[in-house]
Amino acid sequence: MKKLIVFDLDGTLAESKSALDSEMSALLHGLLGIVKVSVISGGDWPQFEKQLLSNLPHDKNLENLSLLPTCGTKFYQYNKGWKKIYSEDFTADEKEKIISSLEKVLGLMKFKIGKVWGEVIEDRGSQITFSALGQQAPIEEKIKWDPDFTKRKKMKALLDKLIPGFSVRLGGTTSVDVTKPGIDKGYGIRKLRDTLDIPIIDMIFIGDALFPGGNDYPAKDAGAFSIQVRDINESKRVIETLIACLD
Repeated sequence: MKKLIVFDLDGTLAESKSALDSEMSALLHGLLGIVKVSVISGGDWPQFEKQLLSNLPHDKNLENLSLLPTCGTKFYQYNKGWKKIYSEDFTADEKEKIISSLEKVLGLMKFKIGKVWGEVIEDRGSQITFSALGQQAPIEEKIKWDPDFTKRKKMKALLDKLIPGFSVRLGGTTSVDVTKPGIDKGYGIRKLRDTLDIPIIDMIFIGDALFPGGNDYPAKDAGAFSIQVRDINESKRVIETLIACLD
């Protein structure tokens, strides 16, 4: 019997930068009523509030939910409100090095990008994230930009050479996440193990980027039993199955 179900956010529980739909909200709430659940994402805390918590019932079930923004470098738990357990941020020098490297790679890649919506390079404290069309770009535009990850795989190859002391992962639909060495969703899985005292063998991880190089792959590599989903609709069917099996 698994004791913890861990989810990616973008592309798994919700469309990129969008809130849970009503069906997903009901399913996730039902799952929280019978088992501990965690969500790990490259997004920062405001994104969790907007996408996940804004459309999720606020009741005692939240006590079963742990949230790990920026791939686990931040950890939140619910106890009469959301409490930040820890946050592991970059130094000023580390931020400068990462941002300048991202700018250099963008100059080399020469992407043809017209309109952008919001910040393209975002400082999330413990993670620096590149979003090709901006943080608030509409999903219909984002899914067209790099559907097969080709552009971002080239970016990752260049960044791996420029900043070898950092971890570079492909996330969401247009983003590249840079964290400290060893900071990825596998790190988040291990933090869950240590904080909740639940062995990794008792976890299930569900995500849409479980291929090598994808930002969900480290969770699988850490030893969590993993389920690849194509989109949120497939995630819903997986959650329905989990509720039927666990209840």
